[in-house]
Amino acid sequence: MSAALHRVGAFAARRAPWVLAAWVVIAIALVVVANSTGRPENDNLNLPGTGSQSATDLLDEKLPEQANGSVPIVLQSDSSLAQGQNMQAVESTAKSLAVNQYVQSVVSPLDPQGAAQITKDGKIAYIAVALKVSSGDLDDDEANSVFDAAQPARDAGIEVSAGGYLGQQLSSPSTGLSEIIGVLGALIILLVAFRTFVAAPLPVTTAIVALACGLAIVGLAGHAIDVPSIAPTLGIMLGLAVGTDYSLFIISRHLRFLEEEVEPDESIARSVGTSGSAVVFAGCTVIIALLCLYFSGIPLVRSLGYTTAMVVATAVIAAVTLLPAVLGLLGRRILNLPFRWGQRKQDADHPGGWFRWAGAIRNHPVVASLAGIVILGLLAIPALDMRLGAEDFGQLPEDTTDRQAYDALAEGFGVGTNGPLLIAVNVVGQPLAAPSPQDAQSEEAQGVPPQIATTPAGDTRLIHLEQEISKQGDVQSVSPAATDKAGTAAVFSVTPKTSPSAYATQDLVNHLRDETIPDATKGTGLTGYVGGTTASYIDLATKISDKLFLVIGIVVVLSFLLLTLAFRTVLVPLVSALINLLAVAAAYGILTAVFEKGFALSLIGVDSEMPVVSYVPLMMFAILFGLSMDYQVFLVSRIAERHSGGADNSEAVRAGLVNSGRVIAAAATIMFAVFFSFVLNGDPVVKQFGIGLAVSVAIDALVVLLIMPGLLELTGERNWYLPRWLDRALPDLKVEGDPEMEAKTPTAQASA
Repeated sequence: MSAALHRVGAFAARRAPWVLAAWVVIAIALVVVANSTGRPENDNLNLPGTGSQSATDLLDEKLPEQANGSVPIVLQSDSSLAQGQNMQAVESTAKSLAVNQYVQSVVSPLDPQGAAQITKDGKIAYIAVALKVSSGDLDDDEANSVFDAAQPARDAGIEVSAGGYLGQQLSSPSTGLSEIIGVLGALIILLVAFRTFVAAPLPVTTAIVALACGLAIVGLAGHAIDVPSIAPTLGIMLGLAVGTDYSLFIISRHLRFLEEEVEPDESIARSVGTSGSAVVFAGCTVIIALLCLYFSGIPLVRSLGYTTAMVVATAVIAAVTLLPAVLGLLGRRILNLPFRWGQRKQDADHPGGWFRWAGAIRNHPVVASLAGIVILGLLAIPALDMRLGAEDFGQLPEDTTDRQAYDALAEGFGVGTNGPLLIAVNVVGQPLAAPSPQDAQSEEAQGVPPQIATTPAGDTRLIHLEQEISKQGDVQSVSPAATDKAGTAAVFSVTPKTSPSAYATQDLVNHLRDETIPDATKGTGLTGYVGGTTASYIDLATKISDKLFLVIGIVVVLSFLLLTLAFRTVLVPLVSALINLLAVAAAYGILTAVFEKGFALSLIGVDSEMPVVSYVPLMMFAILFGLSMDYQVFLVSRIAERHSGGADNSEAVRAGLVNSGRVIAAAATIMFAVFFSFVLNGDPVVKQFGIGLAVSVAIDALVVLLIMPGLLELTGERNWYLPRWLDRALPDLKVEGDPEMEAKTPTAQASA
């Protein structure tokens, strides 16, 4: 691999104008085509085998007009909405919504069936709107069209906001500020790392070009696969971070060669052949880890894995093709405009901070490794209480329409109104039918409206089910049922007393499914399913919890095999995998402590505790296990390079840490800055990714720069043990350090 990449680097450097022109043409073409054809997104919550999916399938088949539930258009005024001009505005708004092409049906708070949709003082109300478009298929244009139909209320001075999945579609906070801060932070770190104003912008520039191409590819992929709405944001976070880091590793090697008076084109070729091969290998580990999300069996998670893998792949390609071309055009001018702050350490034998750090670990390996492991263990303790849950849209910025609707509904009708449950009922055997006059009178006496008691919705079996559900302590109200014409299906909604993301709501859903509904429908021919958006997110959390350890196991095994291929040893990959598992647990612990326990929560702009969103830990694991392999590759490859050159294990560990420590620390700091900048984003899910990924990178740096060197020092020459039969069977990948290439230039042996 090193020799092949050496040729790629040489070609890009010597044909720099053509390579750059090709990149410019391809980048422009991808962006133009993606923008012209659109970049569709789809938050598909298809969850085969779950109760929410069974409810959706039943409603799609027998009550399609009810399958998507309803979304609230929330109205708020200082005076009653049921009087005077306000009443006329509400009526006009309901009529405007009813004729919208994306609206299935409308229930006004001024209609008899919508009487419960307005508060007693009449100052808060909502129009229940059933859309023809599902939550997964609704796009920005469709959402804006529906929201714009409420203009009559705005013209009357009424505050209008949208909740449900309509509001979610309209409430995506911008990532612009986070991107700017992340890029500026990376530039400052790169300036300190390279000490030249010419070199500092190159990694960020390469990352931005690769990111533009990667996001365009993701946008085009949206025509073939479901691309979740959070995928572009996650792609930006990961693309900026890995794109900058990968270029940093190659440029650092290139600057070393130039300082040793290696001719620029040859320096570029050798940098791509050595550090570039480690970049390709490390990038492949990230991509493989992301693709392993396929085994989750969850369409949403699979799609996130596919799309982020596309962005990482583009960053790797740019690092080994676009970057060498830019370096080829610059030549030795990359050393111009030096920034003198400290002095660059030339090799592993030059005394300095990293020399002393490596010496301390070498002299006290037990203390170094044990101290790091204890720290990780303590950080991991809160993860024992981690409980996955749904997104909390009540934590969105107050200027978003979804948050405004959330707060208004909570104030006027209770927080559970923001996440009603849909109860879909399938009828086998005797169809639903209007009760006898005597039974109808009995139902009316129990409070069932006459217009319900005298229809199939008044079937005694169905009424009994509704009444049993209404008796549950966490249920606020149960709506009247709607039935199909044949009487073979029914649907009604249940409003909990607790918020959609509350654990009590999750417990309520489980209790309804496990006890209440089965007991109430036993022997009646009815089968009830709990569906709706809230139940879907709860099912997503459950399904991810069930699959989490399977995915973790697959990623760990594949990572072990890849590192065994790379370094031709079994002990180092084994130690690396085990320590990385502890590092991920520590990252989960911090995430739990911040968001579930509320530690320093107000500092990141979140009002109250919230659950860890179900798919965040799974995505975090895939990303972070892959990224941790990056740093492991760059450290161990330098150690292996020195060891293969004749140094004993102890000297190789020390030299490898000195030669790679500064670059790894700079790379980790850049990633931390990029990830942490996204905490400024208003979306609580993005905040969780930002915190989770940032602290994980910091933990990875602790592992690679403290724990791993200590453990490798302790295990000694056993680090390089490989059974003879396995040695013969494995291909020699020569990750960063092809002996034939090193032999071309004597100074290569001393290069870092």
